[in-house]
Amino acid sequence: MGQLAFLLIGSDSLRKRWFVIAALGAVLTVLGLLIIFDATDGVTIVATQVFGLLFVIQGILALVSLLGTGPNVGSYLTAARGVFLLFIAGLILDFPYKNDLAVTTLFALAFIVDGMLRILTANALRYSAWRAVIAFGLFEFLIAALIITDWPIPRAKNIPFCVGLSLMFSGWVLLRMSLMLKKLEPEVAILALPMFAQRAWYDNAPVLIGLEDEAKPEHPMIVHVWTPVGSADVARRRLVLDRYIAAVDRNGVISTGHAALEAQPDLYISHYPAVEIDRSSGDFMAMFKATKENDFAGRFQPSYAVEAAGWCESDSDVIFHNYSPRRLRAFWAGYRQDNTYNLTNRNCSVAVASALDAALEGSLATKYPWARLIRLLCNPDMWVAVMLRQRAETMTWTPGYALDYARAMHRLVEPVQVSWMERLRGAIRHFRTPHSVRAASEAAPLDSKETAP
Repeated sequence: MGQLAFLLIGSDSLRKRWFVIAALGAVLTVLGLLIIFDATDGVTIVATQVFGLLFVIQGILALVSLLGTGPNVGSYLTAARGVFLLFIAGLILDFPYKNDLAVTTLFALAFIVDGMLRILTANALRYSAWRAVIAFGLFEFLIAALIITDWPIPRAKNIPFCVGLSLMFSGWVLLRMSLMLKKLEPEVAILALPMFAQRAWYDNAPVLIGLEDEAKPEHPMIVHVWTPVGSADVARRRLVLDRYIAAVDRNGVISTGHAALEAQPDLYISHYPAVEIDRSSGDFMAMFKATKENDFAGRFQPSYAVEAAGWCESDSDVIFHNYSPRRLRAFWAGYRQDNTYNLTNRNCSVAVASALDAALEGSLATKYPWARLIRLLCNPDMWVAVMLRQRAETMTWTPGYALDYARAMHRLVEPVQVSWMERLRGAIRHFRTPHSVRAASEAAPLDSKETAP
């Protein structure tokens, strides 16, 4: 959460105030230690209740973010997440009743499932930090074992123990980030910090020559996405897989979709393998390993017009007006020096998501960074964007993830088009509208191309 918020606010607004971040990190670390070692029951009780309230807020924000949106896979997943967060909050706050066994089981299960997913994904993809990820997954197994065995942590202390660990980790991250920000040169992008280097996606983080104020861009930045379903003739739908991973067409050929980024008049980011990969081969799954043997020569498409003419129009576009053309061009100048294509670690969506982050750095810069930070932390779209980044770092960026990430970032950095009150009123009107009228409206033909303004 902190990484993305600091990225959008920009290092210029935070560098001079690095000691505030360090102080906050130190406070969280000490508080976590106090809770774990139970130095005072009052601190433990208050911190646990606050932790539970944070889950309540996240759950409510997730559900509120659905106001005015139509039914789709993403909204269903967001609704499920919101309900689950409220359920966990109830367990932490002992509402409607206290059940230490249920809490113990769920927390242990959460650590086991998360650790297993991390280990399986890291072992399958073998990206640069895969050993560290596996070690973290094993650590989660150890925590789950301590919780299940009820030793040395009593069952009634499981929640305070997890709260303490979470606070200690958050404090350590803030302390580390504050010291890095202090040493960061003004012309170097915040993306160059080691905490963004887990997947080596920001090796081309911008370094700007000259720090004069940048004029508002004359042309928009457009994220073009060809979703797997939108770019293939799919016979049988598999909702989540088709949306975020890949689809199989009627001929058995795997379609992973495509993503590109355009900033007129002359910048176009579209990374593609120089020779088409055999997507019907039984060895296709083996190509997902982010290892050297799966590196291919790549090519960069010259323009959207050329790419669309040779294939098809993108089925979804997200248009940005608030971005930095200088940062975007600096990133692209470095990235295009190496045309290596890797299906997992250096693909079209990785290039687009990394370029988007580079272009949006400092887009929410302000003289009051702490007020901006609080607003971001309370914004449901911030939580969505962070969740998507975490999923991508665990696996990889895909066109589906890149599309949802671009939409979430668009809602964060662009002027608000629809206020929360208007969205609430729209949702109320939607539910008051007779079902027959809604059905007729939803059945009306729509343009096949979905565009975020």
